[in-house]
Amino acid sequence: MRFLIAVAVTIFATLPAWAEVRIKEVTSPGGITAWLVEEPSIPFVALELRFQGGASLDAPGKRGATNLMMGLLEEGAGDLDSQGFARASEALAAQFTYDIGDDTASISARFLTENRDEAVELLRLSIIEPTFDEVSLERVRQQVLAGIRSSETDPNDIAGRAFDAQAFGDHPYATSLKGTLDSVTALSQDDIRAAHQSVLTRDRLFVGAVGDITEEELGLLLDRLLADLPDTGAPMPGKVAPALDGSTQVVEFDTPQSVALFGQIGMERDHDDFFAAYLLNTILGGSGFESRLMEEVRVKRGLTYGVYSYLVPKDHAALYMGSVSSANDRIGEAIEVIRAEWARMAAEGVTQDELDKAKALLTGAYPLRFDGNGSIARIMVGMQIQGLPIDYIVTRNDKVNAVTLEDVNRVAGELLQPEGLTFVVVGKPEGV
Repeated sequence: MRFLIAVAVTIFATLPAWAEVRIKEVTSPGGITAWLVEEPSIPFVALELRFQGGASLDAPGKRGATNLMMGLLEEGAGDLDSQGFARASEALAAQFTYDIGDDTASISARFLTENRDEAVELLRLSIIEPTFDEVSLERVRQQVLAGIRSSETDPNDIAGRAFDAQAFGDHPYATSLKGTLDSVTALSQDDIRAAHQSVLTRDRLFVGAVGDITEEELGLLLDRLLADLPDTGAPMPGKVAPALDGSTQVVEFDTPQSVALFGQIGMERDHDDFFAAYLLNTILGGSGFESRLMEEVRVKRGLTYGVYSYLVPKDHAALYMGSVSSANDRIGEAIEVIRAEWARMAAEGVTQDELDKAKALLTGAYPLRFDGNGSIARIMVGMQIQGLPIDYIVTRNDKVNAVTLEDVNRVAGELLQPEGLTFVVVGKPEGV
C-alpha cells in the first residue's frame, strides 16, 4: 500500500494542470465550507485544514503551548498510544502532518480512496480526541527544549528574536512561537488542553481538498471529521505597528561571519498596490541573482554569497524584510550598500526593462507552484484565508501584467522608507 500511495503521489504531481484547476465551493450538511478540486483519475485525496490564529493565540505566560500542543496531536489519540497511532497510519499508508505558524495552525492529510473512512477516523481522533498523556508530553517537551537550546547558538535565530522583540514589543509576534526554556518547562497538561480548545475551532477553519472525492462525499467527510470541534476559540490579538526606527542593533556573538536581518514597515496583502509592491521587491531583492541587491552587494563588491528581501504580510502587522551575511570586517560595507540601494530605488524607481523581466519571472514561475494535489490544496486554503476570490488562480497573472511602470515607481516612493530601515547584526562586526 505504501508503494501505491507513492505511485499516486508521483502520477498526480502533474494533475491537474494549473490553468485547468477548477475550484468548487462545497458546504457540508453541518455548515462547514471547503474548496474542492475533483480529480478522480487517481484514487487519492489531499486534505488541507487551516485554523487562523496559530501561535498568536498562546495565553499570557504560556508561550509555546500551541506549538507543543500541535506536536502532540499524533502522539496518542483515542485508545491509541503514540506507537499505536504511528502503526495505524502506516498500515493505512496515510500521511498526516501538523504544523504551526504565527498566524495559522495547519493539518495536512493524504490518504487512498480505498481506505478513506479508516484514515479519516484516525485523523479525527488526532484532532478531536488527542490524549496529551504525560509520557508523550514529556518526550515532546524535551524535543522542543532541545530545539530552543540549539537556536540560542544559531546567529540567524538570534537575529530573528532580537528583531521581533524590537519590532513588536508586548505583542505575541515579539517572541518565538516555540516559547522559552522557562515557559515550555512550566507548561502543564491543562495548558496543552486549553491551547487545543482555543486554537482548533470551527469559527476560524478553512478547508481545501483535491483528488478522488465528490462534493457530497467531501461534505459528509467534513462533518464526520470536524463537527465536534469547539464553535469558537480564544480572541485574536490586535494589530501592532512595528517599532522600526532605522537604527542598527548589534548583538555580540563569537563568529567569523556576521548575520544581519533588516526590515521596515511593509504592506498588507489586501492593499490595492500589493502586486506593484510584489514586483518592486522582485526587482530589489526577491529574484536571486537578477535582483539589484545581489548585483550591488555580491556581484560588484563580493561582500556576500547572498542577500535577499521579501514582503511579510502577517495577519496583525506587515513588514518588508531582508537578510545578508558577511565577514565581520565587511558587514558594515554591506549594510551601507543596502541602505544606499534602498534609498536609490525609493528616489528613482525602476526601469521598464526591469519591470518586464520581473513580470516574466513571476508569471512564468506561477504554474510551477501547482505541482501536486497537496500543493493545490495548500494554495486554495491560503487563498481563502487571504480573502481572495475563487477564480484567483486564473486571474492572478493578469493582475501581475496589469501593473504599470508608473504604479511601481509610485509605490517605490511610498513604500520604501530608507530612514526606517532597521538592522539587527549578530556577530562581531567591525565598524558597525
